[in-house]
Amino acid sequence: MVTRTEAEKAVLTLLGYLEKNPKREGLLKTPQRVIDSWSEIFGGYEMDAGELLDSTFNGEGYDGIVLLRDIEFHSTCEHHLQPFTGRAHIGYIPVERIVGISKLARIVDLHARRLQNQERITKGIADDLEKHLSPLGAAVIIEASHGCMRCRGVKKQNSIMTTSAMRGVFFERPEARQELMQLIQSRPL
Repeated sequence: MVTRTEAEKAVLTLLGYLEKNPKREGLLKTPQRVIDSWSEIFGGYEMDAGELLDSTFNGEGYDGIVLLRDIEFHSTCEHHLQPFTGRAHIGYIPVERIVGISKLARIVDLHARRLQNQERITKGIADDLEKHLSPLGAAVIIEASHGCMRCRGVKKQNSIMTTSAMRGVFFERPEARQELMQLIQSRPL
């Protein structure tokens, strides 16, 4: 494991690659600031899905779709270290237990706050829902805009990437998937 001091020295090395004078006044504390910000941005490595999703409540017979939509997130592309941002929609159909809605937002953060690709976030959230909630169905749809597409390479400013993972009844039954999509597309309050 790399120490904080080693990490700060690595940032200083990178600043030296970019800047003639990496020790000028405006950059003096940049290595510490970068490591502080990375501790927050990549805090998902310190989170545990089991701890988040194992705290459930009696569903009291509810057997419809539970959907939390438009969960904003920020992540970092593992290929270019560029940010990507978007929104996630998470749905499940409980069997006996439900989970607090803030836990659904936190499971997005757990996956997004790591070096990532969008496909892995989508799959990881769906896997965690299945493993810890054992629902009749789980669905995750993520829409995001990627810095690596906007700022470099093809420079496409308005492209949105969409990924989905459908499990259980959302995969097996088109009518369940259709109801989910209608709920996601309904107008906000």
